[in-house]
Amino acid sequence: MFMIIARTRTFLLSVFLLISTPLLAATETPVGVWKNIDDVTGQAKALIEISANAGVLEGRIVQLFRQPDEEQNPICIKCAGVLHDQLVLGMTILTGLKKDGDEWDDGAILDPNNGKVYRCKIALVDGGTKLEVRGFIGISLFGRTQVWERQP
Repeated sequence: MFMIIARTRTFLLSVFLLISTPLLAATETPVGVWKNIDDVTGQAKALIEISANAGVLEGRIVQLFRQPDEEQNPICIKCAGVLHDQLVLGMTILTGLKKDGDEWDDGAILDPNNGKVYRCKIALVDGGTKLEVRGFIGISLFGRTQVWERQP
């Protein structure tokens, strides 16, 4: 009887570890899809897919949430260089983020609304369900933070 209980306990522990390990790993990294929440209006603006390439994170817009009276497929008319007059949907707006302790920094973020590129750092919060995205000029003190929500 003791052997059956011990085997059952071992089996259940194994199943728990198999199920929970990928979930824990998913929340330890910003890689995934995030809903961008505007820090001024509180409205969802876009879905951003963050991916890693050789340990460096980047994020691109995979879906836009537009009001009926807004252009549904906008272009970045205020962007400079190769991004000028390019579609916002599919645009890479996060680049160069590298892990530094509990955050990722030394990156840049593009605001397609004004075409400006800001320095950027990000950090997971609330057990990896939210992402604090800080864009700034010069030092982090001079900037603003948005909190993005992880999507399933």
